[in-house]
Formats: sequence, structure tokens, C-alpha cells
Amino acid sequence: MAIPGEQPFNATSSGAPGQQQEPAVRILIVDDDASLRATFTQVLAKPCRNFDACGTVADGIAFLSERAYDLILLDYRLPDGTGLVLLDWLVEQLREEAVIIISGENDVDAVIGALRRGADDYVRKPYHIAQLQRAVESALHKAALEKANRAMEQRLKASEKLHRYLVESSPDLIFTLDAEGRFSYINPRVRQLLGFERGALMRRPFTTLVMPEDVDRICGLLSLPSTMPGESFSVELRLRRNRGEPSPVEADSVTVSLTGIPMISQQGERRVVGLYGVARDISERKRAEEIISFQAYHDQLTHLPNRVLFKDRLELAIAQAQRRTGALAVMFVDVDRFKLVNDTYGHAEGDLLLRAIASRLSSGLRRGDTLARLGGDEFTVLLPDINQPEDAETIARKIVATLGEPIKLSQGDFRATVSIGIALYPRDGNTAEDLTRHADIAMYQVKRSGKNAFRFFDPKLNTHHRERIALENDLHQALERGELELFYQPQISLSQQRVIGLEALLRWNHPQLGLVPPSSFIPVAEEVGLIGDISRWVLDTACAQLARWRRSGHTDVKLSINLSPHDFDHRDVVRSIVGCLSQHGLPAGQVELEITESMMMNDSAGVATKVRQLREAGIGVAIDDFGTGYSALAYLQKFPVSTLKIDRSFIRELDVALTNPIISAITGIARGFNLQIIAEGVERQEQADALRALGCDVMQGYLFARPGTAHEAEAWLRQVPSHSTH
Repeated sequence: MAIPGEQPFNATSSGAPGQQQEPAVRILIVDDDASLRATFTQVLAKPCRNFDACGTVADGIAFLSERAYDLILLDYRLPDGTGLVLLDWLVEQLREEAVIIISGENDVDAVIGALRRGADDYVRKPYHIAQLQRAVESALHKAALEKANRAMEQRLKASEKLHRYLVESSPDLIFTLDAEGRFSYINPRVRQLLGFERGALMRRPFTTLVMPEDVDRICGLLSLPSTMPGESFSVELRLRRNRGEPSPVEADSVTVSLTGIPMISQQGERRVVGLYGVARDISERKRAEEIISFQAYHDQLTHLPNRVLFKDRLELAIAQAQRRTGALAVMFVDVDRFKLVNDTYGHAEGDLLLRAIASRLSSGLRRGDTLARLGGDEFTVLLPDINQPEDAETIARKIVATLGEPIKLSQGDFRATVSIGIALYPRDGNTAEDLTRHADIAMYQVKRSGKNAFRFFDPKLNTHHRERIALENDLHQALERGELELFYQPQISLSQQRVIGLEALLRWNHPQLGLVPPSSFIPVAEEVGLIGDISRWVLDTACAQLARWRRSGHTDVKLSINLSPHDFDHRDVVRSIVGCLSQHGLPAGQVELEITESMMMNDSAGVATKVRQLREAGIGVAIDDFGTGYSALAYLQKFPVSTLKIDRSFIRELDVALTNPIISAITGIARGFNLQIIAEGVERQEQADALRALGCDVMQGYLFARPGTAHEAEAWLRQVPSHSTH
């Protein structure tokens, strides 16, 4: 199985002709385990990296006495002393090598002692190779930055002219204020950032540039008594633009992060004589934060309200209708034959169709109505303040009419139709859940009756319920007859050029319908109480298969297993999972359980405690479809998960622009919390390249392989990684 986007590494490669040679990096390995020294040299090998290795403190000092190194990988316990001895020697000699301590020590004092003596990082054994590689890359990067900073300081000291050049060409707004808060210096960046000339601002108050709503806040920081030198401060505020100057940016203000440092008199009594300020434009970061906030309540594809926001608005509308004794309607809209477009032309065409339909639906609504996308090809509509059922009927007819003209897709025209179910308040229900569910039932009546129409909910019609009962009966028989199957999809590490894990995917081999995806029957299983039996079957089957793979020699492969939120309602879920792994003789670290973001938001069953117990048992826990609208940093702190999976909706957007602030934010979050990150739904090489540039290494999707049987999965595990030259 080919792994795209990867080149073979060669520690002695000189690069392609015409490429600039990278500076040589020298690394010293001090570890008394010869096999580990050899392993480090192999896994850390890169062009222009040179390695020396030894096994004692004395030998390490001897090597350091001969030459300088960029990085030292230092074992804590050595035959002739601890690594702290070597750290002390480096301090005494004023050496500048970066140091990473590698040790199995669990004593916090050992970690603190190493870090206090100047160690840059502390990697505890056992560790993942990727963890060590990241630590090395980080330490080398940090050392390079520190080296550059030292060179910069020397140049600044040597030349006041260079100092002024750096200040005046800085991308930040740099200024000084006198004791009265007036500009005494400001760099030329103010012209580009705000449209003001420097001369026009000199001797004018700093508040001249501050937006009115932020003036009081900044005045409080600037008004400290001159006889009481204040602390430096950092604050976010908005600076106004010069409206008389043309600018490619239409905003009236720029959001900046301002750092203010009081300037203290060096003669006589210590007092504040001015302020040194640096204002950095953070408008792009603020826009990214606004995007994340928007994504929490809106659908990624159509930018319509999502299920959460629709429910909030519907509940508010119900409360208002109760107070005024009014009425409202809920529509459930499903696109007919949408699967035909997806299966025939692909998901990209399907997404184009959904955006066009969303636009058409919006055009048929009144101001004040809410159109939302629940997911897939399902939309809901809230019609507040209707006087009679005929008002909802009029809007339904208008919606159907808006789809009369064909929709132009890249593969040709497509005539879209929709099936609409309508539920009325208070006739058909008093809660948001009841109204939405009854509108859904009415929509299914339209589906059964030929589609492309609308219908009001009628409780006398029970066709939908009979179908549901039939599905429930079939599902009971599926367990009894062994119709459930597990498929597997590989998870690829581009840096390691191999399959590092597999996700177990449940399928129902229905006698008449063929392979049925879990999205079609898992909700039914959850409602009728079958999900516990199904989850136990999935866990046992997946663990048994992983045990067989391990006996075949695939001892390092990980297996991801999806759990239902209902599984965590059971008090003994952790004990059952740990018992299943023990029964099959599996190391806990080889299994990762996937949970949903919604489980994090609803911790009624003590999910956080159970996740923590799973992690303490050594079992990995991943958040599936991360970033689709529920996640918050506070919940990541509460839930000690091990992995974040980027939702496929963000991956699709990489087809338009090969960058995505949301993915960048998620990778940053993962690094901050020291979490593994996996991108799912990767279908094209361009997506893989963009993801890799954004900091994501592990991926799964159709680009690598579609879900396959256990036999196909074992064939993938046996394949030797290929070396693409892309």
C-alpha cells in the first residue's frame, strides 16, 4: 500500500543539485545502553546530522572538551554518576549546548533538578519514537533560535544604527510616551497599520488612537502616580484607523496586543518618566477565534445554524409563543435522491449541491425564520409567529417552487426536490424534541408517498412506526444470526511511512439491504436498548482480531474502537473494557477508544471520571470528529484524552485553500496538551500535503485505503512501506 507524500531519509544525503546545503548539526548521545545509542542514531538520522556516542559522564565530558555540540541526549542514570554532573559541568564551562534528559526516573525531584540545571526537556521512559523526535526537533529549533537571538544582541550592541533600523522596520507598532501619556517617539509602522503620519501624532495623547470603548481601560493603566513606578502590563485593545486614508482593509479599527513597560528615571528618586510600548496586530488571530466561535453554532459546509443553535432558537420561540398564546411551525426538509449525486459524482459535487439547495431554501423564507442544517441532506426550518396552518403551507409551496429550476453542477444540471414534514405548535407538541420528531415523521410519510411534496404531521398515520418496528426486529435478529461484521481502515503515519493503527468500523450485513452503515441503525439500537449488546460484541470481536494479528507478528499496531455515549451510562463500563483486554491478552496501550464531543459536553453519567479511569489503565481515548461544534479547551482539561481526530468537514475545505485556521488551531491545541492528532477523510494527495504542512502526520481516508475486511487489513500490515518521491 503506497504512502503518498513521503521521501526516504538518508543521514548522509547532500540534497538535490542547486539546493542550499543545510547547516550541520552535531548531536552527542550519552547513555550506557549501547543498543539505545544505536537506536537513537537511526531514528533521529537526517541529512547533515552527525552523531557521537558514549556511555559515561567522564566520556561525555571528554567529547565535550574536544568539540562543541548542538544537542546532548543525556541519560539520567550513568555508571559513574547522574546526568546532573554533566549538566553542572556545562554550567561551569558556560557551554550553550541544548540538553534533553532521557530517563525512567519517576521522581519529581529528579525532573526539577534536571530542569533547574538547564536541561531543555525531560523525556520519561518508556516513550514513543515520535515523542523523542518531536523533543529533539523542538530542542534544536529552540537552540537555533537562542543562537540567533544571541547574534542579534551582539549586533544591536555593536551598532546603534542597526538598532534604529530594526525598530523602525519592525512589523510591530513601537512607541514611547512621556509622563503625560503623549507620543515622544513612534516608528513608521503606524503609517501602514493605521494610516497616520508620524509627525501628526508627536506630542499628542496616546488615547487619540484608542477606540472610545477602550479609552477608560487604557487610561487606568497609564494614570499610575509618577512617584510609584508601575509594573509592565499587557492588554488587548482596538486602535482606530485614519478614515481619510485609503486602505485595503475596510475595518475602522485594528485589534492589537499592547505591551507597556514603564520607563524609570535613573537619576535621583525612582519615578515613572514615560512608557515604552509595543503593539502587535492580532486581527488575524481574532478573526480565527471568531471563526471557531462561529463554527460552534453553524454548519461547516453551508454556514447555516447547526442543530444546537436551531434547538436554542426553537426553545426560545416556544417560550415566546406560550407567553403570547401564539403558534409556530417546524419543518423537517430532506433532499430527495441526494445519495445518487454522492455515489455518482462524489462528495465534492454533493457538497456543491447542498450549498445550492441551502441558498434556494433561504430564498423561500421570511425574515425572522430560521433555516438550519442538521447534517447530511437534512434541514430544519423554524417558522415563528404563524397565524394559521395555511401560512406554513404557503411557505412550503414556495420552498418547493424555488427548486423548480435545475441546479448547475460541474458534471451537469441536477433537478433537486425535497420532502417536507411540518409540525405545528401547540397542536403537534409542546417541546422542541416533540415538534422536530413529529416533523421528521411527517417527512418520512412524504418519502414513502413519492417525495417532492410536503405533509403535516398526522398522529393517525403509523406507517413510520411500523417501519421502525420492522427495523428493530431485524436488528434483534442481526445479533442472533451473526449478521454484524467489522471492517477496518488503516491509519497512516507519513513520517514513519507505515500503518500505525486501524479503526474498527461496524457494518450490518442485512439479508435484503446488504451492508448497512452504523449511522442507519446505531440510533435505533440506542433507543431500543440494544447498543450495550452491540458494543460488547464489537469490543470482543475487535480485541480477538487484534490478538490474532499480534500472534502473527504485528505487535505494534494500535486498534481504535468506537463507543456509543450510552455505553458510558453503565457503571461498570471501565471494568468491562479492561476485562475484555485482559481476556485476550492485549496490552492496554494497543487499544484506543473513540468518544464524541457531545459526551464531553454532557457529563451526567460521570464520563470524565470514566475516561480518567481508562487512561489510568493505560487505554487510549480519542475525541472523534473534533472541532465540529462542541469542543472547548475547558473540557480538554477535564477529560484526559490521548488523541484528537480532525473532522472530515475541515479536510474537504482544504480543496479550496491549502490552509485552514481551524486545523492550525487544532494542531496547536494538540501540541499544547501533548495529544496525538489524526486527520480522517483524506481523499486527495493535495489534502495530505496541506495537512502535513499544517503539522498533522497521521491520516486515514480513501487516499490510502477504503475500509476492508480483517484479511485485507492484515495484508496492509504485511506490506513494506514504499518511498514516494512526491
